[in-house]
Amino acid sequence: MSKIGQPERTTQNRVVKLFRDQLGYDYLGDLHDENNSNLKLELLTYWLTQQEIYQPATTATTTTTILINRALHDFAKTVTDTSKSLYDRNYAVYNALRYGIKVKPDASENTVTIWLIDWKNPQNNHFAIAEEVTVKGANPKANTKRPDVVIYVNGIALGILELKRAKVSVSEGIRQNLDNQTKDFIEPFFSTMQLVMAGNDSEGLRYGSINTSEPYYLKWTEGADSHDLDLHLSQLCEKNRFLELIHDFTVFDAGTKKLCRHNQYFGVKAAQASIVKREGGIIWHTQGSGKSLTMVWLAKWIRENRTGARVLIITDRTELDQQIETIFGGVNETIYRTKNGADLIDTLNGTTENLICSLVHKFSNKLNGEEPEDGEGAKELIQLLSKLPANFKAKGDLHVFVDECHRTQSGDMHKAMKAILPNAIFVGFTGTPLLKSDKKRSVEVFGGYIHTYKFDQAILDKHQSQWREHRKLLNNTLL
Repeated sequence: MSKIGQPERTTQNRVVKLFRDQLGYDYLGDLHDENNSNLKLELLTYWLTQQEIYQPATTATTTTTILINRALHDFAKTVTDTSKSLYDRNYAVYNALRYGIKVKPDASENTVTIWLIDWKNPQNNHFAIAEEVTVKGANPKANTKRPDVVIYVNGIALGILELKRAKVSVSEGIRQNLDNQTKDFIEPFFSTMQLVMAGNDSEGLRYGSINTSEPYYLKWTEGADSHDLDLHLSQLCEKNRFLELIHDFTVFDAGTKKLCRHNQYFGVKAAQASIVKREGGIIWHTQGSGKSLTMVWLAKWIRENRTGARVLIITDRTELDQQIETIFGGVNETIYRTKNGADLIDTLNGTTENLICSLVHKFSNKLNGEEPEDGEGAKELIQLLSKLPANFKAKGDLHVFVDECHRTQSGDMHKAMKAILPNAIFVGFTGTPLLKSDKKRSVEVFGGYIHTYKFDQAILDKHQSQWREHRKLLNNTLL
């Protein structure tokens, strides 16, 4: 057993016990005497041999073993490709994990996808932890590093945890994670990492991803606010949740890898449940709490899980329309930004684009995308109903996100949009302090709140600070 301080040892022993007894992870041992890798090929190989791997009709020489070996070879090259930056390598690894490894049994045969993680059946995967995982530094003059706890799924290191005693700030653990990711130390070990965590018994757990700077480490809040390290770990690292956060709530955003905040996770989950019931509603998340990425994660889930789904995002300002295009493009989601009203109608009438953004004013009779004077939008939209192409019918299962819904969705405007898109599910998004009259109208139009994240909770979570500037508005606002 390695020599660490008694307070840390006590905390680490308890955490290891939690993973083993409560969360059901296997224990790979104390690995301080080994030079460890982020890829335990023997565990991954064994797990793959237990899976049913689809093979097309093929020659007798093509076997499951050949497919697995080719996939492992390709994956190991991706993991160890130090010609790329840590971000690019981690991105390549993530794509291999999320979308599988494509291999050909033979040059003349069809491609087969080898899944390194069973995303559909989380309990079918092998979850394990190891402690005191010694990794040799890249610089021969640098000391080896020894992460306290490493999480392996099917032999792939996907999570790392630094623990500190209660009297040492969790910031020390965060800075230790950041130091470990430098080129002189164990940067290659992080090529597979999805959750990078630090915690102690006085502040609880903080989590981020590769290269997440200290101010952007996040705190998970589920139920009552707490500094309970064990509670946070049991919530984030429960097997289903752990894989779900990786698969459905991770983005690579123009050079920065981002994980969801708790409000984004629970907002999307609540919206998923509403959509399954074909019900719309409002997601009210205070300003600065990541509304745009909430849209990204929800839109991605809809298109991946709803047959024939299309997502249309409506804004009421040119700069917001541009912002939506930029955000989705930044996370490699191809979104079609309509040019004018006629283009919008043609796009809805066709089937080519399944992720679309548009100004609300492009629904207007002018069909040129200009922003009408106040009060004109609903009138022009109603006039448009009688002038739609004879063959017009919005194709697919439409899900309409309405940004700043309190501004754009007056009763008449919403009725007109519903007339053009009668079968669509409407989800309104807002984070602006609303007057009571706006609140009443928005609820009447959209059918109630799907999820709320209030300003006081955001301040507590330190996700944004601009609410201090808006306190004078709060006497007459909703929520």
